[in-house]
Amino acid sequence: MDLWFSEKHTPNVKFSIRVDKQIFTLQSEFQRIDIFESPDFGRFLILDGFMMLTEKDEFIYHEMMAHVPMAVHREARNILIVGGGDGGVARELTKYSRVEKIDLAEIDEDVVDVCRKYLPQTACAFDDSRVRPYFEDGLRYVRQHENEYDIIIVDSTDPFGPGEGLFTKEFYGNCFKALKPDGIMVNQHESPFYAEDALSVQRAHKRIVESFDMSMVYQAHIPTYPSGHWLFGFSSRKYHPIRDFCAADWKKLGIKTRYYNTQLHVGAFALPNYVEDLLKNVEKVQ
Repeated sequence: MDLWFSEKHTPNVKFSIRVDKQIFTLQSEFQRIDIFESPDFGRFLILDGFMMLTEKDEFIYHEMMAHVPMAVHREARNILIVGGGDGGVARELTKYSRVEKIDLAEIDEDVVDVCRKYLPQTACAFDDSRVRPYFEDGLRYVRQHENEYDIIIVDSTDPFGPGEGLFTKEFYGNCFKALKPDGIMVNQHESPFYAEDALSVQRAHKRIVESFDMSMVYQAHIPTYPSGHWLFGFSSRKYHPIRDFCAADWKKLGIKTRYYNTQLHVGAFALPNYVEDLLKNVEKVQ
């Protein structure tokens, strides 16, 4: 029998992966969770029918979420991850000895439990004592904290379902308040390629620039995400992602990565013209 997982990227485009078997399925309080095994991408996590990660390419997303802000804020010790129940961002952050605590606000405890069991290469950081999961809504969690975190990483699902509240002006404003005066927020910013996704990019960016004085966008190629072209937001109360970045200092740390490097750090902020055009109506002049 020929089995395939397919995700609809637009009404006219589907992305499909042949699967060997379905390993796990669960309807949690918040969403349906599935784990599949595939010949080319290994195991992969699906939430409510949407691809979250694969063993093959998850390192790209997680490295770009974690190392870009950590390389800029060289004194960051207290970090919050909003979402991130698969543990991949936490795994990358635990590579820094200076980090003292990594709080993780994940609404669905079942996601963490499933990933720890079936995706251990991604979820291994939950065994690190610095990683402290809080199973509650990220919007509510951030609202309760002020002037506490050096970095906030918003590793959310897409802007609907359980992740919808993490794309609002209220949420970004609360992140601003939860950061220290020199804090950085990084968020997954969706794909700019398809029309409906591009609107989500614009909406999110407009709300972020209303809260932060300095907001920029960077990119990576992630094969299993819609169009493969993915954006991230970098916002700060103080730091510029290039002017305040010291490649030599980061290299001295000796951190092993598979995608991120110091040349890529700078180049990732050089956006294609169509993305610049997409953002220019909502982005403040830096």
